[in-house]
Amino acid sequence: MRRAGLLLHPSSLPGPYGIGDIGPSARSLMGWLESAGIRLWQFLPLNPVDGLGCPYASPSAFAAEPLLISIDDLITDGWLKATERPLFPGIMDTVDWSWVHQFKGAALRLAAVRVAKSVDVRGWAAERDWVLPWATFSAHRDVHGGEWQSWPSTLGDPDDAVIDVHIALQWLFDQQWSRLREVARSHGVALWGDLPMFVGASSADTWSHPELFQLSDDQRPSVVTGAPPDSFSPTGQKWGHAHFDVAQHRQTDHAWWVSRMSRLLEHVDAVRLDHFRGLAAVWEIPAHDPDARGGRWVPGLGAPLLSALQTAFGSVPVIAEDLGVITPDVAELRDAFGLPGMAIAQFAYSGNADASQPYLPHNHRTSLVVYPGTHDNNTIVGWYASADEGTQDHVRRYLAVSGNDIAGDIVRSVYRSVADTCIVALQDVLSLGGNARMNLPGTCEGNWQWRCRADALNVGVARRLRQEAELSGRI
Repeated sequence: MRRAGLLLHPSSLPGPYGIGDIGPSARSLMGWLESAGIRLWQFLPLNPVDGLGCPYASPSAFAAEPLLISIDDLITDGWLKATERPLFPGIMDTVDWSWVHQFKGAALRLAAVRVAKSVDVRGWAAERDWVLPWATFSAHRDVHGGEWQSWPSTLGDPDDAVIDVHIALQWLFDQQWSRLREVARSHGVALWGDLPMFVGASSADTWSHPELFQLSDDQRPSVVTGAPPDSFSPTGQKWGHAHFDVAQHRQTDHAWWVSRMSRLLEHVDAVRLDHFRGLAAVWEIPAHDPDARGGRWVPGLGAPLLSALQTAFGSVPVIAEDLGVITPDVAELRDAFGLPGMAIAQFAYSGNADASQPYLPHNHRTSLVVYPGTHDNNTIVGWYASADEGTQDHVRRYLAVSGNDIAGDIVRSVYRSVADTCIVALQDVLSLGGNARMNLPGTCEGNWQWRCRADALNVGVARRLRQEAELSGRI
């Protein structure tokens, strides 16, 4: 089935509350996607973000980010009064995470207090074994902050009312997301989520299930994950995530992972598994090392995990993020379970014009999911502007274009790829420059902030994309 998709996180949608959400603007997006001939919406992890807005360094592998809850829907449903809405006074095309946490967060907590008094949130939580641990962890964190490993040894029990508020926030998210998912289905739009491979060292997951991770006597990670030194980083990358205790996961037949996937499939139809190569092998670094040079490759969760998911769900609803240097064992694991891999157009072109480059369109396979770029890449316009002349020349000659509409040219090339699925970031649909990129890996500030303007999702853009879909057989 040939189809086209859009890559856009809910936080990037337009709206008056400082951040995009899963309410009216997201539901309107579903109708716009249908009109544009797009049948797939992909977004970043829905999990709670860290202090910088990053959803890949979440304090929970199960919970959802409350800041994505719609204020408008809370008003419509009677959980907030219209006079209680927090109207953002700043620039609408970026997320001001500090403002959103403070002011929108206060409105959300007010609504959650009312929910907790009117809804049996404890009964709802009892049917989901991750909810109460997350809410209890969050209540403790409200008081003690920081890393849970630094909390007092005797914590005591949190206030029940505070726990109920955290449960209510998750209840509200799920209520609103269920509404959005029904609208997506009515427009024939599939939802693709994102699953980070690892979890944070001080997450609710390491707090509630320390036995599943390699922790020292002080409950901090004894080893952390990362990437080895390469031409881009001579000291490698030390991510700091807790690493799994592989043996323990296998003893439990990967029950935690099955539960994690089950939770995600409540929200989505398929999952992009970030850092898929970590299933085959992980670059494991002693926690106290200053950088990644002292790490080593160790076996990952591998085929036993994928087999457990296959048994639980009948198939493995995963798209493998297999970018970078992929060794034969990674490709074998991907292909053994029939998982689609990924191709990035930006990685296909270089000054040496190597025709064997696997990401060039003539080397694509039908099983690939092909992108101009992902959330970790520059926009096409930004990438082309910063590329060397040899790379720019390769692009122009390969696509037989002038380069004056480089984003449109690259988008057209992925639409016309033999790959069954192509997914395009909205920034590239709109031909935006590098200042619209979502994330610059290796940096902490200025990421996860981009938002589209209210007039971006217009009839003209939809018509243009639909024509591309019709011409390339993706309708």
